[in-house]
Amino acid sequence: IDIAEDRDLFRMRMERLGIPMPESGMAVDFAEAVKVANRVGYPLMIRPSFVLGGRGMEVIYDEQMLREYVDKAVGVTPERPLLLDRFLQNALECEADALSDGKNVFIPAVMEHIELAGVHSGDSACVIPPVSIDDAHLDTILDYTRKIAQELHVVGLMNMQYAIEDGKVYVLEANPRASRTVPLVSKVCNIQMAQAATRLMLGGTLASLKLKHGSIPHFGVKEAVFPFSKFPEVDPVLGPEMRSTGEVLGMASTFGLAYYKSQEAADASLPTRPGRMLVSLSEKPDSAAHVVREFQKLGFTIVGTEGTIAWLAAHGVEGAVVHKINEGRPNVIDMIVNREVALVLNTPSGRRDSRADDASIRQAAIKYKVPYLTTLAAATAAAQGIRAARDTQGAVRSLQEYHADIK
Repeated sequence: IDIAEDRDLFRMRMERLGIPMPESGMAVDFAEAVKVANRVGYPLMIRPSFVLGGRGMEVIYDEQMLREYVDKAVGVTPERPLLLDRFLQNALECEADALSDGKNVFIPAVMEHIELAGVHSGDSACVIPPVSIDDAHLDTILDYTRKIAQELHVVGLMNMQYAIEDGKVYVLEANPRASRTVPLVSKVCNIQMAQAATRLMLGGTLASLKLKHGSIPHFGVKEAVFPFSKFPEVDPVLGPEMRSTGEVLGMASTFGLAYYKSQEAADASLPTRPGRMLVSLSEKPDSAAHVVREFQKLGFTIVGTEGTIAWLAAHGVEGAVVHKINEGRPNVIDMIVNREVALVLNTPSGRRDSRADDASIRQAAIKYKVPYLTTLAAATAAAQGIRAARDTQGAVRSLQEYHADIK
């Protein structure tokens, strides 16, 4: 446990095993933090030592943001320094739960996060089995997980967090304990992981448990449940600090339908009938136009503020202009209040200091119960979900029926 929690000790073990981690450093004051930032490069992920739920974690984009963070940091000492890691941009995050008896390791499945790295694993939707991780990366993840479990002499359960950036798998952290994902893996893969881990901790071996890998023909999508409707003043932007208060699981024969079910279970049902879709993009990667085009194909009429609509038009997606909040009436908030939009796609800037304008759009969507999406990854999954729900509503199946199909 100490090796996994102590960043220095853990990094030394990873170097010995030849397993890459994002470049990082530690600092106890602003001068040291700047030295680390200059060596590692912006953006940075910064956090206090020994935190749970990503408390106090933030993505830092420049020296001014770094100074503000360090000035506000409380209880920083040489024994409890600030940890700074290079932030992996546009990286696909994934995780693996493993069972180990100290020598042998069994990994039921790899979970692929739907939101990109930078969103806390407890807040990101994830899917089992993965839908876009290639076999080579899956093999690497399984290999790293086995090596780390053996190196840490884990007996029982372990959770590993990974990110894939530019074709390279990085280890983010190891948690030598049961994770919140254990019940989800157990249900999707038909393995009673808590029971198996208890037997291992009491001296049993993996061989005695006779666990087998099976081909999983269905998909399970975990979605986080958020309390934002209870806190109308809070901006519902996802980031490295965990904000969810529960989880749900959607299971179906296709990823799209499983995702749709998970949104329904989380009380964030996606609209299946065509309607207006309000689009507001703070940052505009080329992939955004492709995502919006998918909703257009589903029959949604695109509306948005002048800048977003002009950018979409330049990328071949037509839409109607609606006023910004301070530009006249009716404006974007009026459309939400009057329930003239069926869906909101509002991607905030990663920078905390430039979110104020968009926050009111997200807060209005929550207040008036309009489904909203704040990441392009979630929007892509939502488009697949809406299409799947239109094609088939599926049928009610028991867990036992799903498990019977695992061969």
